[in-house]
Order: sequence, then C-alpha cells, then structure tokens
Amino acid sequence: MEGVGGDGAAAIAPLATWKDDFSRAFQYYLDKSTPLPTHRWLGTLAVATIYVLRVYYLQGFYIVSYGLGIYILNLLIGFLSPKVDPELEVLDGASLPTKESDEFKPFIRRLPEFKFWYAITRAFCVAFLMTFFSVFDVPVFWPILLCYWVVLFVLTMKRQIMHMIKYKYVPFSIGKQRYTGKKSAANGFPRD
Repeated sequence: MEGVGGDGAAAIAPLATWKDDFSRAFQYYLDKSTPLPTHRWLGTLAVATIYVLRVYYLQGFYIVSYGLGIYILNLLIGFLSPKVDPELEVLDGASLPTKESDEFKPFIRRLPEFKFWYAITRAFCVAFLMTFFSVFDVPVFWPILLCYWVVLFVLTMKRQIMHMIKYKYVPFSIGKQRYTGKKSAANGFPRD
C-alpha cells in the first residue's frame, strides 16, 4: 500500500505551483506599475469603458452597476479623507493644522492612491464577471437607482467638502515644487 493521498498530492502539486507562479508574476507586474500612475489609470479607464459598453449592450445588470457605484463612492471618501480624522480620533502628534500658527504636517490619505486604484480596477473586473451570470440581472427601473446614487453622491461630497473647509486641508497637490534658478534673458542658462 502506497502513502495516503499519493495520487491526490501529485495532482494538487502542479496546481499549487501554477498558483504560486501566477501570484509571483501578478505581484511583479503590480510592482512595475507603481511608478506609472497615468498608465494605470488609463488601463482602469479602459476596463471601465468595457464594463459600461457591456452593460449598455445587454441593457441590464443595473443592480450590479449601482453596487459598483456605491463601492467606488466609499473608496473615494477614503481617498479624500485624512488618515487621522481630527473630529474622531485623539490626536497624538500627527494632525492637520487647525490654526495659522500650527506647524505644517503633510496630508496623509486614509486610502493611498495605489490601493484606491487597485480596488477600483478590481471592482470593475468583478462587476464585469458578474455580467456573465443572469442571477445578478435583477429587473429594476434604472432611473430611480441613478437618481438615488446622484443624491447620495451630492450629499456625501457636500459633507466631505464641509469637513475639508472646517479643518483646512486639501487632499490634492499639483506636484512637487522645483527650484528652477534664475535664467538670463540672453541664452536661457542660469547666471554664474
């Protein structure tokens, strides 16, 4: 009598190896995409466009789209919120300045940009896969869902903007400031 599960273990080993290889390759490409936010977001836009075209073509899956919209709204709130909310948490050093005399502390998001992008892309992919199963195609009157989502979005953003105004923070930066030096008018090179 051979070992217990000899054939079963031999059948599972290639599957586990394939899973490990796939996981390693996936993580490799995720790591390579980290410094390329424009390319990542363009890819997400392409995935979102494919999803929207599929829903439009099928004329259904509005509940899936509504759930996707609520999930993205939730992610957006996390992306726009500071890591340490001055309203809810006891401040222990790292906080947003509330007075002009307070020391500047950089804005740290509750949900970093990379995780925000990854969650949105994954959500669109899952929603796209859900459109292949008719069990998720619940018949609803989609204009009501759309109106409700728009009202929810406006109220949520109003609350978030009021929070930004109250605690005087802006979750966006246009870019890193660079010192260019003085240029001479004649040749465009810095002066000595």
